[in-house]
Amino acid sequence: MRSKTTNAIGLIVFLGLCYFRLKIGSAVTATSVGTWYQVLNKASFNPPDGVFTPVWIVLYFMMAIAGWRVWRHGNSRKISQALALFALQLGLNFFWSVLFFGYQRVALALAEMLVLFLTVVATTVLFWRIDRLAAWLLVPYLLWLVFATVLTYFVWVLN
Repeated sequence: MRSKTTNAIGLIVFLGLCYFRLKIGSAVTATSVGTWYQVLNKASFNPPDGVFTPVWIVLYFMMAIAGWRVWRHGNSRKISQALALFALQLGLNFFWSVLFFGYQRVALALAEMLVLFLTVVATTVLFWRIDRLAAWLLVPYLLWLVFATVLTYFVWVLN
């Protein structure tokens, strides 16, 4: 286990990493959300645009806490693998924003979302083996990804 000071610094790093990801993803999203995205046909249950940012703020907070909780357990191969998948899913999450909003490639974004979902499932499984609360903290993210996949699918089909 790590010292209290090291744990505090680690928490700040995980929160910073997740919210930095949110910030750069928001910048990519902003390139199309007020223009191209507005004219798309969407599912009747697509939430208003104002819902997405607060949901992501909460989800990134929960992801940061989950990653931090696993990291606190030390330096084993199992922890390194779990955190590598955690980092990969953050990258894939960003890449979805690039594909969907940056390049406006909905079909590619949908395919990438499926890879992202499977990566988060694998991350959750590995987190479960280390820290069950950390795994549970990823469940709302998984549920949101299912919903986001359905929304992306409808954008693809309706346009």
